[in-house]
Amino acid sequence: MLFRSYFDDKLAQYSYLVGCQRTGEAILIDPPRDVEPILADAKKEGLNVSAATETHIHADFVSGARQLAEKHGVKLYLSDEGDNDWKYQYTDNLDVQPLTDGDEFKIGNIKFEVMHTPGHTPESISLVLTDLGGGADKPMGIFTGDFVFVGDIGRPDLLEKAAGAAGTAETGAKSMFKSLQRFKELPDHMMVWPGHGAGSACGKSLGAVPQSTVGYEKQFNWALNENDEQKFIEELLKDQPEAPKYFAQMKKVNKLGPAIVEETSVEWFENAEEVVEFSKHDGNILIDTRQSKEAEKGLVPGSINIPFGKMLPNWAGWLVNYDEKIALVVEKDQAEEAMKILRSIHLDHVVKLADPSLIESVATETYQSVDTEEFAKQKDQTDYQVIDVRNDSEWNSGRIEGTEHKMLGHLRDAGKELDKNKPVLIHCQSGARSAIAASVMLSLGFDDVTHLNGGFNAWSNNRPKEVVTN
Repeated sequence: MLFRSYFDDKLAQYSYLVGCQRTGEAILIDPPRDVEPILADAKKEGLNVSAATETHIHADFVSGARQLAEKHGVKLYLSDEGDNDWKYQYTDNLDVQPLTDGDEFKIGNIKFEVMHTPGHTPESISLVLTDLGGGADKPMGIFTGDFVFVGDIGRPDLLEKAAGAAGTAETGAKSMFKSLQRFKELPDHMMVWPGHGAGSACGKSLGAVPQSTVGYEKQFNWALNENDEQKFIEELLKDQPEAPKYFAQMKKVNKLGPAIVEETSVEWFENAEEVVEFSKHDGNILIDTRQSKEAEKGLVPGSINIPFGKMLPNWAGWLVNYDEKIALVVEKDQAEEAMKILRSIHLDHVVKLADPSLIESVATETYQSVDTEEFAKQKDQTDYQVIDVRNDSEWNSGRIEGTEHKMLGHLRDAGKELDKNKPVLIHCQSGARSAIAASVMLSLGFDDVTHLNGGFNAWSNNRPKEVVTN
């Protein structure tokens, strides 16, 4: 058996390639949208990817399952659990085998047994792997998706918070408790291969270790050590992070079927005036992917700075509307990767690209970056608006006295409530998010914007007496 895992560090998402080396067949589990590198790996190993499966309808990234079926003729093994609201709706004319609890299927000499493990979502399944080709008669491990992580479990509140399904958070928590009782019955030796690692918003405190064992999780995962159902539900629902805005769109996209990615070329702007004109129009958004230290020296009016890298998919998902046409200010050697990152959350409408050198003459919008002492001086002036753009749990655990809370993900709308005639002071936890927030405020027409270098961390270290706690 060949086994490989693939980790997208921008989405904290795991995909898996499992192949039977005797028959040359392979399956992808929870495949990403950009699946070509994995297919190339399989080919190098003499494997043909003939199948794909996923543990549930994902809310945090675009699945590559439909792409594999449509473009590569791959057979799909998809959950048929849950009610009619959570059935796949793109499977007509595709080779699809529906899966329910207790079903088995084989890829070569590798057997997969389906466990229905609802809680994170109603249709969630886990897959128990047994390597028959290696002579095993007992399972090696389990692909848990967003059910059991290393040190944590999947959150049950996303359908309610992101998809608007009222009342499903507590129902999901109860289902999760029951699913975990089944998990506890599994042999301790079994490996646990989760769908996400540290950095994912699909749980509260996911571990950074890529895999675990059933026995280890039984001993050290908090959720498997809470035997009182009501206490478990209360703890699971408490302090879950805000559900990213784009999760609702992802759930819909993966249910109805993501658009098929076709090879296309995106043109580059030829002059700076075209970039400015693009940014002016409603329905367009110009994302500047330079690092914040460069972008703060000058931004095109109306643009938003989201740096290339790990921050790009998350904050683009929060701040960009899915019906907007997108242009990117991006280095030429990063352009293709930036578009792939955006496509991973179905932001497919990138219509133009701009080299950073092109915009120098029209990048006229600037904001200030100051230290805690200067921030404190400005804050004490009565005409300043002081905005904290951190998430709810950070705000609740401690904040600067006299601040307003407007989480970054909502700032394109919430920022409109502020007075454009008054200067704005912005901070986050470390300074990275507030730099994005500063660009958002400039794009809304505020012309006096300052952000705090080092954020709340620097403030609490240098001025701890001016921190308010609940």
